[in-house]
Amino acid sequence: MLLILDFQIKSILFLYSYNRIKNTFIPDGNSVICEIVSVIYVYIMKILLLDKNHPLITEQLLAKNFILEEDFTSPYDEVCNKIENYDGIIIRSRIPLDQNFLEKAKNLKFIARVGAGMENIDIPVAEKLGIQLINSPEGNRDSVAEHVLGMLLLIMNRLFIASQEVKNGIWKREENRGDELLGKTVGLIGYGNMGKATARRLSGFGCKVIFYDILPGLSDEFATQVTFEELKKSSEVISLHIPLTSETHDLIDEVFIGEMKNDFYFVNTARGKNVETKSLVNALKSGKVKGACLDVLEYEKSSFEHLETENEDLKYLLDSENVIVTPHIAGWTHQSKEKLAQFIVDKIVASYC
Repeated sequence: MLLILDFQIKSILFLYSYNRIKNTFIPDGNSVICEIVSVIYVYIMKILLLDKNHPLITEQLLAKNFILEEDFTSPYDEVCNKIENYDGIIIRSRIPLDQNFLEKAKNLKFIARVGAGMENIDIPVAEKLGIQLINSPEGNRDSVAEHVLGMLLLIMNRLFIASQEVKNGIWKREENRGDELLGKTVGLIGYGNMGKATARRLSGFGCKVIFYDILPGLSDEFATQVTFEELKKSSEVISLHIPLTSETHDLIDEVFIGEMKNDFYFVNTARGKNVETKSLVNALKSGKVKGACLDVLEYEKSSFEHLETENEDLKYLLDSENVIVTPHIAGWTHQSKEKLAQFIVDKIVASYC
């Protein structure tokens, strides 16, 4: 008797067993020779790595018998032409995964984005095609929260300005009098991983932290959920912690700023296009916005690698002493690089091993 187990799955062939049983007698005294051959095709997933990340991704996934291929340089069209050969993608933001790309990815089962934002992926198309979307906002929430706090302390206490002045032989005290966080009402827009981590840290500075989120029932020991109108009425600091969607594009515009009851400090570590820059610049000039802490800008390239536009509004932000600008690094620490990667690996392994 020959028994063949063949699951017809496209990968590496393993011969698990070949068992021969001879001279086995059954009750009537007849001898039976039985050969059992078990042939099993085991599915091993092939993953394309499109960005450089922490080496633990490669080390740990190889140890779990995934097949990995790296391509950190090929342009969009070349990746499109070969994407049907892969079951998974691990990416940061190097190329857009749009409808054209996803429809060519005939065998794609998951996209893992090392980070939080997913705006570079056509999410509705991916979901329609049954492609699992994985990200790792847990990995850089702490670094983002610390960055928010660091920028606020710098701008409110004029630390960078005062330091530069002293280095240039200028000694000003009254002109560099600071403004305390203690007792201020901080309004967070968005209360996911980043918002919660930020609220936890701000609460230690004696702030009253409130937030608005589209999901209900999120209040905790560090912050209280309020309506959007209440947030605009009460906040003295506004910090964004939202994804970029059609609803949040240019959320901070002339109307929003005009509806703020108090003059306020503004922090953006989310996405540059959440803010209408011209309206922010006008508010800085008028004093409605007392200071701006910007880790992201409307004029960034989609890969976040550099600015792709220069204009008068950007020049104003870069020249103003009431603005701190950093190059999209709020989520980039030595620790977050490792944590982002580890969360991605853990989620892939949990789903496919």
